[in-house]
Amino acid sequence: MRDITKMERIGAHSHIHGLGLDERLEPRANSQGMVGQGTARKAAGMILKMVQEGRIAGRAILFAGPPSTGKTAIAMGMAQTLGPDVPFTMIAASEVFSLSMSKTEALTQAFRRSIGVRIKEETEIIEGEVVEIQIDRSLTGATKTGKLTVKTTDMETIYDLGSKMIDALSKEKVLAGDVIVIDKTSGKISKLGRSFARSRDYDAMGADTKFVQCPEGEIQKRKEVVHTVSLHEIDVINSRTQGFLALFAGDTGEIKPELRNQIDTKVAEWREEGKAEIIPGVLFIDEVHMLDIECFSFLNRALENELAPLVIMASNRGMARIRGTKFRSPHGLPVDLLDRMLIVSTKPYIDEDVEQIIQIRCQEEDVTLSPDAAKVLTSLALETTLRYALNLISCAQIVARKRKSEQVEPDDLKRAYSYFMDEKRSVQWIKEQQGALVFEEAEVAQNDVMDTT
Repeated sequence: MRDITKMERIGAHSHIHGLGLDERLEPRANSQGMVGQGTARKAAGMILKMVQEGRIAGRAILFAGPPSTGKTAIAMGMAQTLGPDVPFTMIAASEVFSLSMSKTEALTQAFRRSIGVRIKEETEIIEGEVVEIQIDRSLTGATKTGKLTVKTTDMETIYDLGSKMIDALSKEKVLAGDVIVIDKTSGKISKLGRSFARSRDYDAMGADTKFVQCPEGEIQKRKEVVHTVSLHEIDVINSRTQGFLALFAGDTGEIKPELRNQIDTKVAEWREEGKAEIIPGVLFIDEVHMLDIECFSFLNRALENELAPLVIMASNRGMARIRGTKFRSPHGLPVDLLDRMLIVSTKPYIDEDVEQIIQIRCQEEDVTLSPDAAKVLTSLALETTLRYALNLISCAQIVARKRKSEQVEPDDLKRAYSYFMDEKRSVQWIKEQQGALVFEEAEVAQNDVMDTT
């Protein structure tokens, strides 16, 4: 059964669930939503292996290739493979210019979002099965006192309760027979479930009632708790008066470098004491050629920093002008930055790969193509672009539903094709207008000549 929420949230890369590699990092033909690009996927898998071993932090990778060759898809696959513990930040280069802060601050925040700190803490907990709760109220009801009897398989203890703990127990609806955990430092109460010993009681219980075994050993135990936060979250919590609420508000603003230096020093102390561990994550910058020379200079310096993540960039440019300069360079990036990078190239998909990608997208979008329609759409993708063909899938489905059919036929695709232009037909149409549009083609060509000179 497909999840309804998943169907509602279909994105351009929602079918990607990993890189589709086996244990030896060899790419499978069609796995986890990934098809083709074997060399690039294998390179990405090797990079991930090094990230997981903490050996490649502070380096840069560039995915370079024509449009719609799977650069962003590979980055998404890497994010899925890394798992929730390793931070993965994804930004588009244009975002840096659209924020209400300086470009270097936006990049710094993206860098620090991509570095995790695993903080280890030891806390004392009380874990056991509740035998009895006695609560005594004064005549006026102003004060409350009580006793809590907790037991494990080995021992039983009675605790005196204050008004705060009584309120917490009533809020959690703790009853005799519940297995609970109390954090002594914060006073937080967590209910693990009902004890198996009480499973035969004739209480009114819902179907979702969870039964657990009565804990063994001591009632009071020391437990190691591990929190994983990013350096940026630590920055925000320490820089704002409202603390962690600023993270939810999203209004983080600019953070002073002095504060960041203090946090870096503190994190270094924690590392020496064994309290914390640095997890270098991944920062993915899409359309990196849109950054300007100031951003590239900043990246050069930031990559040398001790606390730097692995930076992965993607560009579909060939020889292009570096923004902010008059110089042309490969991929629109300065040569000194390219020199620091490992460059992975992506190549256009072959016919079989395109056919498999179309099938995967049809499954993701719950669209049934007839065999003839699948062939038509594959040939259309090879003539135009893969993205255009994938966009036609949903359009053709709506056309098919209008004629009360659940299966998309070639005629539905032809109709959708007639409604929406692809890039080549759009260029042809502009030529046919012969200057009827607002800007003349001759003027544009003249301006291009002036730019190149």
